[in-house]
Amino acid sequence: MDGALATMTQGAGTNPRGVTMDDVARAAGVSQATVSRVINGNPRVDPDAKRRVEKAIERLGYVPNVAARTLVTRRSDSIGVVIPEPTGRVFGDPFFAQVLRGVSSALAARGQKFVLFLPQTAAEERDLEPYLMAGHVDGVIMYSLHGEDPLPDKLRRKGFPVVVGGLPPRGARVSFVDNDNRGGAVLATHHLVALGRTRIATIAGPSDMTAAVDRLAGYREAMRDAGRDVDPAMIEAGDFTQDSGARAMAALLDRAPDLDGVFAANDLMAAGALGVLHECGRRVPDDVALVGFDDSPVALTTRPPLTSVRQSLDAMGRELVRLVLASIDAPDTVARQVVLTTELVVRGSSGGTPTTQA
Repeated sequence: MDGALATMTQGAGTNPRGVTMDDVARAAGVSQATVSRVINGNPRVDPDAKRRVEKAIERLGYVPNVAARTLVTRRSDSIGVVIPEPTGRVFGDPFFAQVLRGVSSALAARGQKFVLFLPQTAAEERDLEPYLMAGHVDGVIMYSLHGEDPLPDKLRRKGFPVVVGGLPPRGARVSFVDNDNRGGAVLATHHLVALGRTRIATIAGPSDMTAAVDRLAGYREAMRDAGRDVDPAMIEAGDFTQDSGARAMAALLDRAPDLDGVFAANDLMAAGALGVLHECGRRVPDDVALVGFDDSPVALTTRPPLTSVRQSLDAMGRELVRLVLASIDAPDTVARQVVLTTELVVRGSSGGTPTTQA
């Protein structure tokens, strides 16, 4: 086995400085097979020989050939991140930046890289499957999924490590990391009820996304808890963009001009709603109390600043990495499930007592 390792890496083991694996072996007084084992992280190396090899690598400036190492270890040291969303939304919505920051920092700490895939159509996502399975990445993180996306379960059935951000598609027995979307929506709606608001509407997210479904369910639950009827006229859906929040707010005001509270399923839609309320002469929070979800940087840029449900997006990214790397090291026998807590951060848009930490 060790001879095979040396043979695979030897021919390609020359770097731009002209230093070869054979040079390192001679300088360290060991075989090329031992150098190969050190480079590839094989634990079966004498500690003294390992130190000599590492010193020789540093002294000579040898750079191992990554492609050759991949052939030996069958690891690319890369994780795929698949987000089936329009590129404009991925790079324009702070939600994605925060999750990707958590993913990136967690992978960097483990010496791993990530490759971002943004399939724009179902056909493009289908084309990803053979690419992922070909060994270009060691595992994959998928989030912001829509509907009954088949890819997570297809990969799992073929033994490929996959972890989903948010609840997985129905029937997919894959590991996932989610925030408590329903519980956060309950907090937001209870807050509006506690402020004495009697006509509370919601701007929901798209019905093919589990986070949006859970947040709408949380709104309904809190209204029932308060002994309130859930009026369909007080529910309008957006698509998590600011423009859709503005359109939804205009539709709600048209149907229910006496509304005095709004829970929007994310901060971008809440910001859009706030603009329409201002245009219509509604004072926030005096006339209408408004609560968003995500506690993204957007919440601090509006006037007044948004009360919002804080979810742990950095932590979500780190947990996604932890689970996918664990699955690579030891294939899952059962799906792992992590649900992170949410909390309400009160600011000026709802008129409640501000949260001191915000």
